[in-house]
Amino acid sequence: MPSVVPAGEPVPADGRLPEQALAELGTRPFGVYVHVPFCAVRCGYCDFNTYTAAELGSAPGTARGRYVEAVLAEVRLAGRVLGDRVPPASTVFFGGGTPTLLDPDDLGRVLAAVSEELGLAPGAEVTTEANPDSVTPEALGRLHEHGVTRISFGMQSAVPHVLATLDRSHDPQRVPEAVAWAREAGFDQVSLDLIYGTPGESLTDWETSLAAALACRPDHVSAYALVVEEGTALARAVRRGALPAPEDDDLADKYLRADRLLTEAGLEWYELSNWARTSAARCRHNELYWTGGHWWGLGPGAHSHVGGTRWWNVRHPTAYADRLEAGSSPGQAREVLDPETRRVERVLLEVRLSEGLPTDVLDDRGRAAVPPLVERGLLTHAGPRLVLTPLGRLLADTVVRALLP
Repeated sequence: MPSVVPAGEPVPADGRLPEQALAELGTRPFGVYVHVPFCAVRCGYCDFNTYTAAELGSAPGTARGRYVEAVLAEVRLAGRVLGDRVPPASTVFFGGGTPTLLDPDDLGRVLAAVSEELGLAPGAEVTTEANPDSVTPEALGRLHEHGVTRISFGMQSAVPHVLATLDRSHDPQRVPEAVAWAREAGFDQVSLDLIYGTPGESLTDWETSLAAALACRPDHVSAYALVVEEGTALARAVRRGALPAPEDDDLADKYLRADRLLTEAGLEWYELSNWARTSAARCRHNELYWTGGHWWGLGPGAHSHVGGTRWWNVRHPTAYADRLEAGSSPGQAREVLDPETRRVERVLLEVRLSEGLPTDVLDDRGRAAVPPLVERGLLTHAGPRLVLTPLGRLLADTVVRALLP
C-alpha cells in the first residue's frame, strides 16, 4: 500500500463500524483483499508495504506462519464486525508483496476462512498476484485446487536491461513458461502486468515487451507508467543524477503504442491502464474499487472501505500480529467520508473507465466544464455518460482538474 495516508481517527479496539456504514452493506458488491507483505527482493521503484527476509530479520513475530494465523484471526474479526448483513464476497484478491512466496496451502487456508466466515458468492473471482520466478507447475496446480481462479504475473518487461534497472530478478524467459504452467493447471484467466517509462527503456524495448506479452496470449494486460515514488531507491538514483526521470512525451508515446498493439491483438481497454480480451476477463476486484464497492482488507497495511468508512491497518507484520493476538483490531486509523468527498472520488475513478462517468455526478461547475473538454477532443458523450477519448486518456489529470474546479 502507498506510504502516505491521512492521519485519520482511532479505530475502536473491537473494530466496530458506524451503523450508517453497515446499513449500506448489500447495496454494492463486497470483496476481500489479502495483503501478503513478503518479497524475495526489494524492487527499486516500489513503495508498497513489503519486506524482504533481510529487512524482517529473525526477530520474534516476523515468521510467515505467524502472519497466516494473524490473517485468519482478522477474518474472524471481520465476520463479527460485519455480521449477517454482509453479502458473500464476489471477489478475493491476494496482493503484495508476493503472495506466492507463501505455501499454496496457506493461501488455501485463508480462502477457506473467508468462505466460512464471510461467504463466497457462486462464481467468485479469486485472484493471486505472482512473480514468474515464485511459481512451479506443482504449486500452481495446488492453488487452482484451493479455488484460485485467476493469476496475475508481474512481468513488467521482457528486456533484461530494463528489468535490471527496476531490480526485477526474474529471467524474461520464465514468463511464457509460467503462463503455460498456469494454463496446464486449469487457470482460465491469466493476466500480465507491464511497466513502461523505465529510465533507459527505448520505444523499441517497449515494443519488444508488448510483443512478448502478447505472444503469451494473456486474457488481460495491465500497463502502468512508471512513477518515481519518494523514498525509493529509484527516487534516490534520479535525485543524484544516476538515472533520468521519466519524460511525459515518452510516456505518452508508449501508452499510445500499447493501446494500438493491444487493441490490434483483440484486447479492449476498460480502464485507463487495463485491457481485457473479453468482458469476462476484466478484473472484477479492481472494478469493485473503481465503482465504490465495499471491501475488507486483510493483512499489514491493508486498506478497507465499507459504506463510506475507510480504514487502514498497522503496517509492520509484528505489530499487526501482536494486536490480533491481544484480541484487538489491527486498524491504525480510519476516516468517515462525507457525501462531497465520496462524490469527488467517484469523479476521480469513474472518469477512467470505458463506461464513462455519469453526468449527474458532476456539480454545476463540473457540468459547465464539459463543453470545452468536448471541443478540445478530450471527452465524448455516450448517452448520459462522459467517456475519455484517446487524447483524453493521455490528459486524464487535466480532465479531472477541469471537472472538479
